[in-house]
Amino acid sequence: MNNSVTNTARLLWAGLRALLVLTLVTGVIYPLTVTGIAQGLFNDKANGSEIKADGKGVGSSLIGQSYNLPLKKGQTTPEPDLKWFQGRPQNGLGTNSVNTQYKLFLSGATNRSADNKDLIAWVKAAKAAVIKDNSVGGYTVKASEVPADAVTSSGSGLDPDISPQYADIQVHRVALQNGLSAAQVEKLVKNHTEGRTLGFMGEPRVNVLELNIALKELVAKS
Repeated sequence: MNNSVTNTARLLWAGLRALLVLTLVTGVIYPLTVTGIAQGLFNDKANGSEIKADGKGVGSSLIGQSYNLPLKKGQTTPEPDLKWFQGRPQNGLGTNSVNTQYKLFLSGATNRSADNKDLIAWVKAAKAAVIKDNSVGGYTVKASEVPADAVTSSGSGLDPDISPQYADIQVHRVALQNGLSAAQVEKLVKNHTEGRTLGFMGEPRVNVLELNIALKELVAKS
């Protein structure tokens, strides 16, 4: 009887020691080590690729934002604030509907086929709006100049970047809205255009949040 109790106690103690050691290694030492390495070598990425303006975090370089006017009485969909560069259509997935606000609780594509009537209607409406909003001051946007990213959402619905082509057709409208010259805004776009990663991966792109922060700073100086 005594031997049985002793053996049971030994097994319990061995199990407890294993639990304590594994908890220390996997629950304390490993997380602290990984966190320390990440903070030391990849500080920006480890902290969400945060973008700051005026000393405050204003977003992430990995997630798009809306640049809309406040809803007016009776409106269900906000109008874009045309003094800012606009990002891609925000048609990621929502709860049984289309996510139009870059909501982060869920992301994904619309999963509609190219011949889907709803998708075709969205693309046509988006294209008409791009042409209308950006044809200003004697500058007219042609239908053939509207790039695909101006009228379609990304696979995640949260894309923070637009193509240089889409940024370029917004230049005259942004310049007019902010009292700047087109040349000033064109230079801004050029300075914030990133090339392909390592020279061959992906496509040239412009981060909309970073561009709009630079635009705000330029307006403040003018």
